[in-house]
Amino acid sequence: MRRSLLLLIALLVCSLPLFAEQPALIPRKLLFGNPERTTPRLSPDGTQIAWLAPDKNGVMNVWARPIASDAPRLITNEATHPIYWYAWGADGKHILYLQDNAGDEIDHLFSADLESGNIRDLTPFRGVRAQNILTSPRQPNAVLLGLNLRDRKVFDMYRVDLESGAVTLEAKNPGDVLTWSTDANFAVRGATVFNGTTGETIIRVRDGSAQPWRDLVVMPFERALFDGQVIGGSLIAGFSPDGKSIIVHSALHSDKGRLVRIDVQSGKELGVVAQDPQSDVDDDGLSPAVMANPVTQEIEAVRFDYTSPHWTFLDAATGADFERIGLQVPGFLRIISRDRADKTWLLSASRSDAATVYVAWDRAAKKLTPLFSDNPDLSRYQLAPKKAVVIKARDGLPLVSYLIVPPGVEPKGLPLVLDIHGGPWFRWSDDFDPEAQLLANRGYAVLQVNYRGSTGYGIGFLTAGTNQWGRGTQQDLYDAVQWAIDQGIADPKRIAALGWSGGGFGTLHALEQRPDLFTCGVDGVGPADVVTLFRSFPSYWSGILLRWRRRVGDVEHDPELNRLISPLYHVESIRAPLLIGQGQNDPRVTIANTDGMVKALRDAKRDVVYVVYPDEGHGFGRPENNLDFYGRVEEFLASHLGGRAEPWSKIEGATAQVR
Repeated sequence: MRRSLLLLIALLVCSLPLFAEQPALIPRKLLFGNPERTTPRLSPDGTQIAWLAPDKNGVMNVWARPIASDAPRLITNEATHPIYWYAWGADGKHILYLQDNAGDEIDHLFSADLESGNIRDLTPFRGVRAQNILTSPRQPNAVLLGLNLRDRKVFDMYRVDLESGAVTLEAKNPGDVLTWSTDANFAVRGATVFNGTTGETIIRVRDGSAQPWRDLVVMPFERALFDGQVIGGSLIAGFSPDGKSIIVHSALHSDKGRLVRIDVQSGKELGVVAQDPQSDVDDDGLSPAVMANPVTQEIEAVRFDYTSPHWTFLDAATGADFERIGLQVPGFLRIISRDRADKTWLLSASRSDAATVYVAWDRAAKKLTPLFSDNPDLSRYQLAPKKAVVIKARDGLPLVSYLIVPPGVEPKGLPLVLDIHGGPWFRWSDDFDPEAQLLANRGYAVLQVNYRGSTGYGIGFLTAGTNQWGRGTQQDLYDAVQWAIDQGIADPKRIAALGWSGGGFGTLHALEQRPDLFTCGVDGVGPADVVTLFRSFPSYWSGILLRWRRRVGDVEHDPELNRLISPLYHVESIRAPLLIGQGQNDPRVTIANTDGMVKALRDAKRDVVYVVYPDEGHGFGRPENNLDFYGRVEEFLASHLGGRAEPWSKIEGATAQVR
């Protein structure tokens, strides 16, 4: 009896360090609730500042105030869904913002008149999506934007008058244009094109608004970077100030994507603007990540990201200012807004283990002024930095990955969550990630793997993922988990898979392909049947379906391939419990796709919890729903892996339906 008691005490003592040395639980609301304030923007004349913050009902809206005033006022009045993208109109009199309907991704462009308070839907067309929003001081009363108004499958470019609301066709899409680009005079003169028959990506130009279009550069499918193969993607960084050359992200003559200058008459490559031996030019919303001077239009810096982001400066003065700012503000710096005269910058400073902070920089006085943090309350908690590790796959391919471990705990024998990114043409980065912070804080090691086909690592790495989705991509994930086991970091008996979209697809596969390895899984809006995925894409994706067929496989005409790579047909191999979250209005992974998987699991008597949010789409936008779902994730993981959890409770305003 005494021996049994001593053994029990010894076991308890041995288990204490996992929790005793960990920091305090970070409340979920600090990670998935509204930020206090975020995304400041200067007006073009530098006299006003705007930002996003919750209104009295907790909905993220736009606020603004004069620089010389301390009296902010609410500019927009969205009542249910948060605003995530906004910008100043070039006239400085309007705020522009995008909003869809409960996650359907049919964004409308709205304008808010700062003087009158009037809010106008600039694109009041049912079923029509607005994208590719452009403004310029050359024409301050106008905005250019892409609309699939004439034909739901393609986006023409329109000019909208901010005062009258008049909509005028600016450039007609012949059926293959992904994105439009303007020159320094705000004329639509460039287009990134994807040929849906040949798979070629084309840089198309014209000499003026009344001139015919002509193909300048043609990139074979195998040499084109991903942003030249996706709706909304662009390989054009801009035109030179004189309009005689165009700056393009290209891998035609190298493995890594370089920024090159091309003559707009001959198509001849004139020289390399910037390159990095390890990575492509980083992307910024599916276009090259560059800093351009608002006065001269010259490119001042180009961003690259292998394991962590860095700038290559082309302008010495810009580089010197960044060096001065970096001495005062830790983190990776980005200019997120500046006035038209380029006298004042607003910058963000980001780190993987801290909330983003914002500062203002007076270029003439070389003076830094702190503005605010996204979430100042997070500074009271110990966060976990991402550690970049390069893991070799079984065929030797290097996989840039990120390991996040609980602070204050020796990284040995920990429960591990394999966090799988979506896309699949996407990547993990060394940035602040609330999901990873939640998991690490709860006691889990987190492993994020850039498997083959992930973007940013060159043509060879991208092509290595061709016809490997659900196959070689999965093996990369398992190889990385095995690395964590071999290093002694992960407890092989306590491993979970978790992911959203393509990451949910990877989670479903992980549980059916390696039931010996995974204890449980969390799938957010993951496709279960690939042919259903292809057939349910929005109509305006029809032009890029060839890319899916060539990179994933032609599942529509090859039922055996579809059965092989679709988790729906392998539920009999799944043994571990699943938690599945789905937005009812998802236009990509439709609810029918997920309903089918849940039915198959239940028919096979598998353990699955299915949570549907009727006012969400492809991922959850409302903080109430994120708080609800991640509360369920915490309890689910704690019950199967033994980590910590903040108790789940009903969230007011959440629309979860357990089905």
